[in-house]
Amino acid sequence: MSKIISLIVLCFFCFSITKGQQLYEPRSVMNAYKKETRSRDGQPGPKYWQNHGIYDIQVTAIPPNRNIKGTEEITYINNSPDTINNPVIKLILNIHKPGAIRETDASPDYLTSGVHIDKISSDGINIKWKDPEYHDTWQSIHLPKPLYPKDSVQLHIEWNYNISLKSGREGMIDSTTYYLAYFYPRVAVFDDIDGWDRMNFTDFQEFYNDFNDYTLKVTVPKNYIVWSTGTLQNPNAVLQPTYVDKLNASMKTDEVMHIATPADLASKNVTAQNNVNTWQWAASNITDMACAISDHYVWDASSVVVDDATQRRASVQSAYNDTAKDFHQMVEFGRHALSWLSKNWPGVPYPFPKTTIVQGYADMEYPMMVNDGTNEDPLFSRFVVEHEIAHSWFPFYMGINETRYGFMDEGWATTFELLIGREDLGKERAENFYKQFRVNGWIKDASAEEDVPIITPGSMLTGRGLGNNEYGKPSLGYLAMKDLLGDPMFKKCLQEYMYRWHGKHPIPWDFFYTFNDASGENLNWFWNNWFFSNYYIDLAIEKVSKTTSGYAITIKNIGGYAAPVDLQLHYSDGSSDTLHQTPRLWEKNQKRAVVDIKSKKKITSIELDGGIFMDADETNNVWKP
Repeated sequence: MSKIISLIVLCFFCFSITKGQQLYEPRSVMNAYKKETRSRDGQPGPKYWQNHGIYDIQVTAIPPNRNIKGTEEITYINNSPDTINNPVIKLILNIHKPGAIRETDASPDYLTSGVHIDKISSDGINIKWKDPEYHDTWQSIHLPKPLYPKDSVQLHIEWNYNISLKSGREGMIDSTTYYLAYFYPRVAVFDDIDGWDRMNFTDFQEFYNDFNDYTLKVTVPKNYIVWSTGTLQNPNAVLQPTYVDKLNASMKTDEVMHIATPADLASKNVTAQNNVNTWQWAASNITDMACAISDHYVWDASSVVVDDATQRRASVQSAYNDTAKDFHQMVEFGRHALSWLSKNWPGVPYPFPKTTIVQGYADMEYPMMVNDGTNEDPLFSRFVVEHEIAHSWFPFYMGINETRYGFMDEGWATTFELLIGREDLGKERAENFYKQFRVNGWIKDASAEEDVPIITPGSMLTGRGLGNNEYGKPSLGYLAMKDLLGDPMFKKCLQEYMYRWHGKHPIPWDFFYTFNDASGENLNWFWNNWFFSNYYIDLAIEKVSKTTSGYAITIKNIGGYAAPVDLQLHYSDGSSDTLHQTPRLWEKNQKRAVVDIKSKKKITSIELDGGIFMDADETNNVWKP
């Protein structure tokens, strides 16, 4: 009988170990593996697909009139194996409607009547439009004819809306300066995991978009400049020759050029002097378009080499009110960010032809655009713009579902923000900044929502739990993995993940399994620990024992996270040592670990120091005999 019991115990132990090496997979993800759209080695499967749109958009904005009018032609291509009858149209700006479901209160200046669809047709056949009743920011339409696999449909939409007087991510910056974002109706993502993206936008979680091709025409009065995602197609038609020459010259130099100064704008001769000008922009294989217009924002520009191998340059531009002192340095901040991020972390050359940093309110990223507030401290302004530019890789290099899995983009932008900050500010100052803004609020807050697993879909979370799950916690998880693997292997895995999923829609399991595959080891113990658990960081020195060769230090992992830690050893002769322990310390036993110290010196005290991996309770981090 004892042998049978022993065998059962052994089998259970082996099963537990095997099970411990697996990651929880939602049924939708398991179905994707069965359908071969994705693979458990982290690669897109042989049957991976995603749909595509070709957008031709025309909008008219005539400040101070707040009404924005638009028309668009969308060629929507169905690459899925399914027949589509009822595509979903996203109407993000309906978040401004009174009664819309949103996470925060809305001031009167925020509210508008939302988006008004004036006409919609499919392949020339009119579709009856009904405003959303139960879900404000999306609505299904019924196609007159089914859209079969490998076929396309031509949608025509006419719409208008009043721009919000006071918003964040988009809206009126001042009476003659508008930031247009999420301004056009779009076909929602239809993917192999969840089908149609029917998640409401609540003005808290962020976005999920397909990779599309865009032509954008923006009609504005004379003396208004337009800055946009994409490449300006008709500079000679909308700018006077002097300013075309300046703009062209800025694309080839490291020097910051003042394309339009306050004096230039006062002369009212920067743009072509037609009653209205239509600025035309184009961008391919990109997830969104945004633009800004103003008749008094000054315009700076330069460029920077982002790919040493090809010497490819990217343009860096800024548009701002001349009174914003920090923005006078913004092009230099942008140049530094694009260069450093392209060549260091993530070390993938900036994928777009330009970026434009606009003075607004949002501190928000868009493809090739940044909308940032002005600050008295230019160092803080640099910190913010580096974070927003880092989003160029996450989520815009890959089409990440920010609504469900915001940690896949905000966590990385936060990580890169620290890594570039160490060069900008020095290690100590950058890490203190990081701890203050990204870690302290989480680790010192013992409320239950702070311990929700990172993998929890962000669409189910609000408040502090969501914020820390998307920024500080996953960033620490990425940095812990960096410490575990070492920089060369970590960069190899990260870049492999990025190359595999460039222009596609990765989910967390694609990331986890790519790292496993590229590193050649099963890292599921770590992913389970950091991303699927309700752990936090709290280490303690449990005991210190004298051994024949020195000391054995037992560290108890109270919080559970596999965090790296430094052991600071102080000896009776006045000397000291620092012994770094990577997260591998916790690979075999995540509750406690023993560190053997081989030394003939007498230890007088030991301290645990996690650095940026801040400890929830530091009172048990010191040992003295």
